[in-house]
Amino acid sequence: MPIKIPRELPAFQVLSNENIFIMNNERANTQDIRPLKIAILNLMPKKIVTENQLLRYLSNTPLQVEITLIQTKSYISHNTPSEHLDKFYSYFDEIKKEKFDGLIITGAPVEQMKFEDVTYWKELTEIMEWSKTNVFSTVHICWASQAGLYYHYNVPKYELDKKMFGVFAHWANDEKAELTRGLDDVFYAPHSRHTEVKREDVEKVSELEILSESKEAGVFIVATKDRRKIFITGHMEYDRNTLKDEYIRDKEKGSEVDIPKNYFKNDDVNEIPSYTWRATANIVFGNWLNYCVYQNTPYDLETL
Repeated sequence: MPIKIPRELPAFQVLSNENIFIMNNERANTQDIRPLKIAILNLMPKKIVTENQLLRYLSNTPLQVEITLIQTKSYISHNTPSEHLDKFYSYFDEIKKEKFDGLIITGAPVEQMKFEDVTYWKELTEIMEWSKTNVFSTVHICWASQAGLYYHYNVPKYELDKKMFGVFAHWANDEKAELTRGLDDVFYAPHSRHTEVKREDVEKVSELEILSESKEAGVFIVATKDRRKIFITGHMEYDRNTLKDEYIRDKEKGSEVDIPKNYFKNDDVNEIPSYTWRATANIVFGNWLNYCVYQNTPYDLETL
């Protein structure tokens, strides 16, 4: 949480220049506290696994967060028990009149398809359009980042020669940007995808900023300047063994897939994978909840 000190105190400017978040008394006195309403549109096949991953990071904050899980009506998951979906998930029709502080749209294993050929594309575009007026800040992850950039800004995706698969080094382009504040000069994050967006296409959109990228993995975090839309091309939410599970799954299917880069010691799949992105995920999700949502979302969501 931010430290609250008077603006006139010399430390206010000193700490601000050091990229430490300071709240002055005037701002603090006008703040009301309530739970943040966060919706998750879960497009991943193993929904319970993804829930656990995301909720682990959303809960690692002093802020009180209220979660609404959403599933698509146009495509029903076959990898999650229907009892679980019936009990814990809502359809978009059931919540579309509500407003939310934040929305997370997960990745999905459909990236090699044309966007328009995805079964739930029409429903997804309806949700993304709805998010512009009913959500304060939306995070799009992996395939959803490509889908969101395509839908909102007509940024295309491109097929890769081979799967971007592993854990890669990244840097932040602006160390004072709210979303990447506190990250190391070099930090790590997993990627698992067959397609990419290109820097030159993103740079054509004046509303967008590239906040983080990687020499090997390319564009990583893109956001609108007001942080109302955020696009993350990798999978910071992944657990230690997620890439391992995906590698084994792909091998069992007979797919040609390389061992995930920078993941197993000596590329030995029998070794315990290195978990080198946990701090990165904690920082970025925490920054999103605090700086991009909590500090800016209206107390009365009906005023969105």
